[in-house]
Amino acid sequence: MNDQAEKLRLRLKTQIEDKQNAKAIAVVSGKGGVGKSNFSLNFSLSLVRLKQRVLLIDMDIGMGNLDILMGKAPEYSIVDHLTKRVPLQDIVMEGNEGLHYIAGGTGLTQLINFDTDILEEFTHQLQLLFQKYDLVIFDMGAGISNDSLRILLSVHEIIVVTTPEPTSIMDAYATMKFIHLNDSNLPFYLVVNKTSSEKEGIETYKKISTVVSNFLGREITSLGHLPEDRTIQQAVKRQVPFLLYNPKSPSSIAIRSLTERYQKQRFTDEYIKPLPFVSKLKKFLFER
Repeated sequence: MNDQAEKLRLRLKTQIEDKQNAKAIAVVSGKGGVGKSNFSLNFSLSLVRLKQRVLLIDMDIGMGNLDILMGKAPEYSIVDHLTKRVPLQDIVMEGNEGLHYIAGGTGLTQLINFDTDILEEFTHQLQLLFQKYDLVIFDMGAGISNDSLRILLSVHEIIVVTTPEPTSIMDAYATMKFIHLNDSNLPFYLVVNKTSSEKEGIETYKKISTVVSNFLGREITSLGHLPEDRTIQQAVKRQVPFLLYNPKSPSSIAIRSLTERYQKQRFTDEYIKPLPFVSKLKKFLFER
């Protein structure tokens, strides 16, 4: 067993310079109910409209809802890859307007055992997928487990979705603090959802930014805010992304503005090119 594990680590080391060009982004929230998945979906669609090749992955394994928000019934989900070894490329589905996605699946009755063979095959196939996209967005489940932490510490950027509610603010800070203590160099972007006004969105960002600066000694970048908008509830009931349901609604205008702001930030920031996502993930999975 030890010899086999050592051979695996050596083989993975030879693949460490994987030729991928996709940027990996994780979307997180401290708690459920803040609109994280709805943001991930419409943000991804908005990026597609800006000519980006996007793969959206629902990482709320066994309890996913991205397909429901789109009104889709995918034949496969990530559960099928992890439990039945269905090739990863076969579970990539096409959603609205050319957005590619991997569903999280529903109705999982038992925990998945992430053994070495499963993880090795997952990272190998994920590496091949990364070569096909500009951006791969992981819509993470609420909370942080050991498995999800490996994903979070491997991405290039993290978008934190919160609301103006005090409990949501505290949970968002706690999430950032936990990630920061494991990797202080990961960039954080903040999105304030369900705001009653632009002023409330700005004030919420300032509150969180001040706490992060005072206690973690770092900065976070504001991507903007999304207003409380009945269009979103109507779109969810119709199982249509709100960006498509009503393109002229306040929420749709806001998500387009936010996405354009992200793209400008992405192309104007100068930083050292980070290690590719899959290489980092392999290190966390196999070299510790």
